[in-house]
Amino acid sequence: MTTTATFEYKVRDRSGKVHTGEVDGASGDLVAKTLRERGLIPISIEEKKSGGLSTEITIPGLSGRIKGRDVVVFSRQFATMVNSGLSLLRSLSVLVEQTESKGLAKVLQKVKADVERGTSLSAALEKHPNAFDKLYVAMVRAGEVGGVLDETLNRLADMMEANLELRSKVKSAMAYPVVVGFLILAVTAGMIIFVVPVFTNMYAEMGGPDAQLPLPTMVLVAISSLITSKWWLIIAVTAGSIFAFRRWKRTENGRFRWDSIKLKIPVFGKLFHKTAISRFSRTFSVLSRTGVPVLQTLDIVADTTGNARVERALDEVKASVREGESLAQPLSRHKVFPPMVVQMMTVGEETGALDTMLSKVSDFYDREVDAMVSGMTSLIEPLLIVVMGVTVGGILISLYLPMFNLASLAGGG
Repeated sequence: MTTTATFEYKVRDRSGKVHTGEVDGASGDLVAKTLRERGLIPISIEEKKSGGLSTEITIPGLSGRIKGRDVVVFSRQFATMVNSGLSLLRSLSVLVEQTESKGLAKVLQKVKADVERGTSLSAALEKHPNAFDKLYVAMVRAGEVGGVLDETLNRLADMMEANLELRSKVKSAMAYPVVVGFLILAVTAGMIIFVVPVFTNMYAEMGGPDAQLPLPTMVLVAISSLITSKWWLIIAVTAGSIFAFRRWKRTENGRFRWDSIKLKIPVFGKLFHKTAISRFSRTFSVLSRTGVPVLQTLDIVADTTGNARVERALDEVKASVREGESLAQPLSRHKVFPPMVVQMMTVGEETGALDTMLSKVSDFYDREVDAMVSGMTSLIEPLLIVVMGVTVGGILISLYLPMFNLASLAGGG
């Protein structure tokens, strides 16, 4: 006796419309065959679970999130399959099954369905900007046109890995001072809120009306009194300031001004600058090597530098190139591009090896970022310890200074 089960299916008709439903069948393969005989293209067929509680936990904002590392792994696996002679549809089917990212698997399922209907791979990927950005789509399109899709996917994976590593280095350089800074703030707030009031009451009881607090202690007591009595106002002002700052930063002018300020911050400004130049050079090099047109390359590179000031400069460079100027000449008019970058691009244009020269520039700035991160870590650690010591020590000294006055009053009495 043949057992049957209920299957939930999702199909697309010949007009491209998606339909869902349930059907009984002996197996998923037979259900798919039946649906195809009806002129429908199966997208997914799953056996319906009977009863029980779902063991899958969905976390809003996190479930379905596609990480850059997942896209890197997908690109390498896709390149290997294409190079081995597998068709796009077969490769996508395998990748849908084996990817560990549920969000990416759903996206790839939709990409596969689009490719089945005759859409090009780049056009199918372009519908999912949360997983594949403009840079990715442009390079895949160039790889399709040039017949070197596998090579292009490998270049994409290399570039994405380099960008992820660079971002990780910058985050590691920022993480330590941020954590220690919050620790200093927490310790200071704790002492002001809980310790200072105890000492204030003690001074009032022991010193009487003739006790005159030293100026540092008076300032500390005033700050403590303000925080403990107006804590709700401080929280409201802080939250409002953060909200207003984030709104301002989302505006075009605000983002440009903030990114300009970031480049001028002592120590960290140079790190942000070198990171943006490295990303610009690497992206430009890979796009140039892949065969993407210069104007389109400038447009994509401007979106991937991560700095509005560099982005605006590249928009002006693009306008100059459109009018017939070389690349290096308009770049030299913007101080955000170091002279070395301009000179290397000039040589690259003259020799026809622009991609090679920019690759060398990117490698140089990657090493510069490495050196800066190492130097900053060794410099910031003792500096923050000194700051924490001075802050906590200053509060303690301010608290114990009145003891000497009280002792003097007691001795005089």
